[in-house]
Amino acid sequence: MTIKLNGDPHDIPEPLSVSALLEQLEIDARRVAVELNTAVVRKTEYDSSVIKEGDEVEIVNFVGGG
Repeated sequence: MTIKLNGDPHDIPEPLSVSALLEQLEIDARRVAVELNTAVVRKTEYDSSVIKEGDEVEIVNFVGGG
C-alpha cells in the first residue's frame, strides 16, 4: 500500500494505526503531532486511527528552545 508521508510516497505493508506507523518509523509519539488527511489526530486516538491506501500523513516534531 502506498500513502503520502510528509509529502512523499511511502509504502506500508497493510493498514496501520498511527501508533503502529510511528513505532515502525522509530518515532517517539510523545514528541510529535500527527495529521491524517488534513485533520489533527489526538494522541488518545493514535491506536484507533487507521492509515489506509492513499491516505496523507504529516508528522511534525516539536522543537524546544529559547
